[in-house]
Formats: sequence, C-alpha cells, structure tokens
Amino acid sequence: MSESSDTSRTAVKTYVPAYQKSEWQSHADSLEMSQSEFVRTMVQAGRKGFEPDTTEPSSSDPDPGGNGLETQVLELLSADTYSWDELLDAVSEDIESRLDETIEQLQTNNRIRYSGRHGGYTTVDGGDDGD
Repeated sequence: MSESSDTSRTAVKTYVPAYQKSEWQSHADSLEMSQSEFVRTMVQAGRKGFEPDTTEPSSSDPDPGGNGLETQVLELLSADTYSWDELLDAVSEDIESRLDETIEQLQTNNRIRYSGRHGGYTTVDGGDDGD
C-alpha cells in the first residue's frame, strides 16, 4: 500500500461547549451515526466549501474545480473494498499532506511557529498575546 493510500487511524481531539456536544450527539443519533462518524462527516462536508480555493493549477486532479472526490472514490473502489473509515482516511490524505507541507514551509520562512504555551500554531508577527 502506498503512502498516499495509508488507511491507518489516528485520534483527533477537540473541545467544544457542552451544549454543542449535546446538539451534535442528538443529530448523530437521529442519523443513526456514532458521534465520531458524525463529526468526521460534518468536517468533510464543511471542507467542500474550501476546496475550490485550495485547488492548485498544477493539480494532478483529472477534474480540477469539479468533483475530484467522486473520481478519487471511484478509483479507490475499482481496486478494492473500503469501509467508511478507510475511504475517509484515503481521501483526506491529500489535504493532510498539503497542510503538513504548508506548515513546514511557513515555519521555514519564519511566518508561523508552534506555541506550546498556547497549544497550537501562531503567527510570528504577533498574532498571539506574546509568549
């Protein structure tokens, strides 16, 4: 299996207000989904609104600006059978790789840094409350 089709799983943690978690759980229950599946699905759906801006002109996507996700899913399924989680992992690998490359480049250019004190990335030009 190539690196781009790595379907290994990893945990992602987020903190939300209790009322929001309760709303998400109710919605997940009504869709007969686990809370994890619901959050993954909603994140993927929300990302669709950002895809046109992230498509680069040199993209190898055979359908740039179109429904590249459909093409990618059909290509994956033509070769093998995938569970929901495996499909999600396979199609999200591209955005994860692009984000990793972008973060590395921004750090190399000294435009952002990781702030352990604030638990995440911040701009170098004072985008946080200074540590």
